[in-house]
Amino acid sequence: MTVFAYSYTDPLLDVTPEPNSWGWEVDRVYEDLGKREQLENLLTDCRDNPPKYLLIRTLEELGDNLEQVSARITELKALGITLVAVEQSYNSSENTLNQHIELINLIQQIQYQHRSRRIRQGHARNRLDVAPPPGKVPYGYRRGKGKYIVDRTTALVVKDFFENFLLYGSLRNAVRYIAKKYNKKISVTTGKRWLTNQVYRGNTAYQNGEIISDTHAPIITKEEAAQVDRLLRRNSRLSTRSASAPRSLAGLVTCSECKSHMTITRVTIRKQTKEYLYLRPINCPKQPKCPSIPYQEVLGKTISAVCQDLPKAVEGVNFPQLDTVKNHLGQEIARANGILEKIPELIKTGVLDEETAKLRTYKLRTEISAMEAKLATLPPVNLRSVAQAVSIPEFWLDLSESERRFYLREFIREIEIIRQDNSWELQIIFIF
Repeated sequence: MTVFAYSYTDPLLDVTPEPNSWGWEVDRVYEDLGKREQLENLLTDCRDNPPKYLLIRTLEELGDNLEQVSARITELKALGITLVAVEQSYNSSENTLNQHIELINLIQQIQYQHRSRRIRQGHARNRLDVAPPPGKVPYGYRRGKGKYIVDRTTALVVKDFFENFLLYGSLRNAVRYIAKKYNKKISVTTGKRWLTNQVYRGNTAYQNGEIISDTHAPIITKEEAAQVDRLLRRNSRLSTRSASAPRSLAGLVTCSECKSHMTITRVTIRKQTKEYLYLRPINCPKQPKCPSIPYQEVLGKTISAVCQDLPKAVEGVNFPQLDTVKNHLGQEIARANGILEKIPELIKTGVLDEETAKLRTYKLRTEISAMEAKLATLPPVNLRSVAQAVSIPEFWLDLSESERRFYLREFIREIEIIRQDNSWELQIIFIF
């Protein structure tokens, strides 16, 4: 019993199947990549020496349109070959009513798949040309010739939005800021999309999840983009309200006795302007409940603990290993850029044709973008020097609550209040 297998792969859209993925004992495999030369060889061999079975993944792989697919199915049947589409449960030897109904349904699918494939091929060619994806242009840009162009009238709003977020680390505050200053009203969800939008970083992101760096002029720098990502990761550990709360300890303090997070409450005295701040458990199951603690006392002890313990915690970070990872990524990026530089010469000498060169360039650029993104997530090299600066008590004296919040969340994962009879102590758990 002779079994042939055939697969067609569009290099713009598909991944070449594994050799042993058919689930059958296959005598000969014909594989086409982009063109259908092997399909013609297969049909010739079938006419000369027909196999018992021909395996394909889907019927639409037999041609570029329904007419071609139908003609080849008819020819294979006439040669007495059993056609099996392994991903569509189709077997041409089953001459039943259900099989005929299944074939009619598959024909409709083939028409839809070919139409969908033509659309996706058009989008894929645009990606190879690094053209912007279809759809609405992000606020702050306009569509130019084959790329995004900064719209100077609206880009200022976006720039101020990012600067406010980088300064205070609060998404809601940044949304309110541009609404007040520019009368540009956006939702918090839209603001979150702005912060993660690759277009503002000078990159182009496509629907398939792939990103190409440096395709147009950015609104924020790579360093600012890396800081935005770190702030978003940091805020993701907190509740939505705590992430944008003005107080520096918001969302960081928990009670070791009842395991509850602690909220900040404000107490005022009638006919007086002075206010008193307290930290109290949100969901304390104990009776009587764990008592509140003065906010300023916790803040003062937190700053003292940071000044004393942060340098020791930073010393424990494995910087040699971190440097190894960074060096490896840097070398891989340099290697990929070196290959990119050689591609024009390979086109001139005829080693690569234009289409293959575009595909290789696209894949290299997406690989570089992925490695740069991974590099940006690593801690900054100057972590030790920053830790030394914030370990000086005088550093904290002139900071506002928002500025203190920025630095405390940069290093602290949790502040645990440990109660002892009528007294308490705190323990700081650092991020690293």
